[in-house]
Amino acid sequence: MWTGDNLDILRGLNSRSVDLVYADPPFNSNKTYEAPIGSKAAGAAFRDTWTLDDVDEAWHGEIADREPKVYAAIDNAGIVHSKGMKSYLIMMAVRLLELRRVLKRSGTLYLHCDDTADSYLRVLCDAVFGPARFRNAVIWKRSARSDGRRFGRTHDTLLAYGGEEATWNDVRTPYSAEYLDRFYRETDRRGRYQRVDLTGPGTTQGESGTRWRGHDPTNSGRCWSVPRTGAYAAWIEENLIPGYRGIEGIHQRLNALADADLIHWPKRGAGWPRLKRYADAAEGQRVCDIFDDIRPVSNLAREQVGYPTQKPLALLDRIINASSNPGDIVLDPFCGCATACVSAESLGRKWIGIDLSPVAATLVDQRLREHLKMFAEIHHRTDIPRRTDLGELPNYRTHKHGLFGKQEGHCGGCRMAFPFRNFEIDHVVPRAKGGSDHVDNLQLLCGACNRAKGTGTQAELIAKLRDRGQLAA
Repeated sequence: MWTGDNLDILRGLNSRSVDLVYADPPFNSNKTYEAPIGSKAAGAAFRDTWTLDDVDEAWHGEIADREPKVYAAIDNAGIVHSKGMKSYLIMMAVRLLELRRVLKRSGTLYLHCDDTADSYLRVLCDAVFGPARFRNAVIWKRSARSDGRRFGRTHDTLLAYGGEEATWNDVRTPYSAEYLDRFYRETDRRGRYQRVDLTGPGTTQGESGTRWRGHDPTNSGRCWSVPRTGAYAAWIEENLIPGYRGIEGIHQRLNALADADLIHWPKRGAGWPRLKRYADAAEGQRVCDIFDDIRPVSNLAREQVGYPTQKPLALLDRIINASSNPGDIVLDPFCGCATACVSAESLGRKWIGIDLSPVAATLVDQRLREHLKMFAEIHHRTDIPRRTDLGELPNYRTHKHGLFGKQEGHCGGCRMAFPFRNFEIDHVVPRAKGGSDHVDNLQLLCGACNRAKGTGTQAELIAKLRDRGQLAA
C-alpha cells in the first residue's frame, strides 16, 4: 500500500508487471467529499473539482509531443464541454498512459465512472489503448431514486479495455426462482430437472441410427445423440455414474443412463425418451454487461466504513474473478477505502493500492482483520519505487552529446539555442517522482532553466516559464 501521488508511484513500477487494474478515480462531479467524523474512514477527503492551470497545459503539451491522438481527444473535449473537463482529462490521461505501460498483455483495465464524464473517458481510453482493445461498457445499477424533472440517474459505467490475450474467466450467477420455475418444471427424488433431447437431426448408418428399447430414430429422420463430453457429462460421471465418459458404445451409454434413472420416459409410449438435466448441475446464468444484482453499500452493511464513494465488495469480487487468476497482481491506483485490495486478498491475488490519504493504509489493514479474519502482512510505503526492468543503465551524464544533437542545440525549457558548454543534463521527471536514468527521461537545460526547475517536473518548469514570459516560440 503506497501513500502518495499515484502518478509518481506508477512511474516507478516496472512495465508489463500488473495483471488487472481497477481504477475508481474522481468523476469530475464538482463536489468535495469527506468521510463523516466518527466513521472508520474519518479524515479521508478529496476535492473533485478541476480547473485548467498552467501545469495542466504543460502536461497537455507533453502529451501532444508523444500521443497526438490523446492530445486531440482532450483538446476536443475542452471545446465541446469546458476547460474543467479538459483539465480533468489531462489529469486522467497522464495516468492512463502509465497504466497502459504497467499492464501486461494478458491484463485488463476497468475504469469506473458515471455519466458526468463517461463519454469523454471512452474517447480518451480509445485514444490511449486503441479502440480494438475495448471489451465492455459494464452498467452497474446502484439503486433506484428520483431525479426531479428527468429519469433517475441510477447507474455507473465500468469501461473495460484488454487485448486478445486478456484473461477471461466465465462468470455465472445462480438461476432465479422464476427461471427455475419456467425451465426446470419436472421434479423427482433428486430434485428439479428439465427434459433434453437424446436425438439429433439426420440419419446415420452406425449404432446411432439403430433401434433401442423400441425406439428407432431413423424412422423419424433422426439419430441418437447421447452426451459424452461437456459439463453435464462430467457432472453425471462425478455424481451418478462413475466412469460414464469412458463408455464408448451409444447403446451402452443409453443403458447406463436408464439404469441410473436419468431418462424421462414418455407416457403411454407417445414421444421419445429424453435426458433428465438437473438444476443442481446447472452452472448458472452467464453474467451480462448490466449488473443489476449488486446493491450499493448501505449504512447498515457490515462492510460500511463511511468512505463517501465506497463500492461494494461483491462488485470487485466479480471483476477480479472474471479478469484475473489466483496469484495475479491487482492494482488499484485510486484505492480510497481499499475495497479492491480487500477483495484481491480474499480471492488469493496479490495487490497494490495507491492513495493520497494515509487513511487508506489503515483501512485495508482494519478491513482485512475485521471482515476477512485475516492478519495479512501489509507493507505500507511512502517512498517512490524504482524500476528494475531497464537493465544496467550508464551514468546519465554520458548522454550529454547525444542529447545536444537530438535537441539541435536548443534548451528543453526556454527553447533558446546555446553552445554545448552552457547546457546541464536534467531528468524530465525527477527521480524523486518516479523518473529513471533512462535516456528517454533525460534532456538538456540551460543553467537558468535547470535552476528554475529545481526538483519539480518538466510540466512545472514550463508553467513557470510561461508565467514569466520566458518561453520562446
